[in-house]
Amino acid sequence: MDMVQSMIQQLGKMQWSDYLDIILVAFLIYKLLPMIRSTGTSRIAKVVVAILILSWVTELVKLHTMNFLLDQLLAVGLIAIVVLFQPELRRMLDHLGNMKLQKLFGVQHSGQELDPVISQTVTACEVMSRERIGALIVFQRDSRLDEYMKTGTDIDAQVSEQLIRNIFFPKASLHDGAMIIRQGRVAAAGCVLPLSESKRLSADLGTRHRAGVGMSEVSDAVVIIVSEETGAISVAVGGMLKRHLAPQTLERLLRNELCSDEEVKEENLVLLLRQKLQKKGKEDSGDAKK
Repeated sequence: MDMVQSMIQQLGKMQWSDYLDIILVAFLIYKLLPMIRSTGTSRIAKVVVAILILSWVTELVKLHTMNFLLDQLLAVGLIAIVVLFQPELRRMLDHLGNMKLQKLFGVQHSGQELDPVISQTVTACEVMSRERIGALIVFQRDSRLDEYMKTGTDIDAQVSEQLIRNIFFPKASLHDGAMIIRQGRVAAAGCVLPLSESKRLSADLGTRHRAGVGMSEVSDAVVIIVSEETGAISVAVGGMLKRHLAPQTLERLLRNELCSDEEVKEENLVLLLRQKLQKKGKEDSGDAKK
C-alpha cells in the first residue's frame, strides 16, 4: 500500500515534459525493435543485455571483483562491439539510414498500383515453376537497394509476365542474377545479392536460395525464389524462408507483405463475397434443375 501511495505521489510531481520523454522513448523502442530480428543484430543485443544483467546481479549479491570487471568491460565494451560486430553494425546502420520517415511514423501509401505487378509476377512464377526455370525476384520496400542494383543492368520497365520470363530464360545473359522491382517497375536485373551464412538453412538449398535469404536478412525486401531443379516456389522475408508455395498462396503472401492492411482486408472481403455468390449461384442452378 505504501508503495502505491509513493508511486501516486511521484506521478503527481512529474511535469508534462516527463510524460513526453517517456512516450518518445517508448515510441522509439517500439519502432527500433523490429531492426534486431535478423541474426546479426540479435547477437549484438543479446551480448549487451547479458552483460547488463550480469553487472546488476553481481552488484546485488555483492560480488565486488566480478562487478568491477564487468564495469570495466562496459566502459570499453562499445569499442569491442564495434570491432567484433562491424558487419552487423554496418547493416543495422544502413537499414536505419534507409528507413523512410513515412515508415518510421507509421504513414503508408496506397498499394493499389501493385495489383497488376503482383498478378503478372505470380503468373510468371507459375509458368517458370512448371517449366523448371530458376528465378530470383526482389521486391524493394523501405530499405534502398541501390548498392545491389549497381551490380546488375538498369532496366526501368513495366512489370509483365513476358518480361520476367524473358529475363530468366536459361540462355538470356541476365538469367543468373536477381531482378529488383522498385515502385512497381523492374528497376534492374542480373544483380548480385549477398549470400546468407545462416546454419538453419537446409543443406540441399543452392546459391539462389541463399542469396534470396541473404537479401532478406540485410533489408526488408520480399524475395521470390523459383528453384531450377524442382520448380518449387519459395519466399524469403526477414531472414525466414517459406518453401513449396502454391501460386495462390504466393499471391496472398505478396499482397499481405506489399499492400497495406486496409487493402488486404478489402481484398479478402471481396474474395469472400465472390465465393458466397458463386456458391449461391450453384445452389440456385441446382434447384432449377430439380
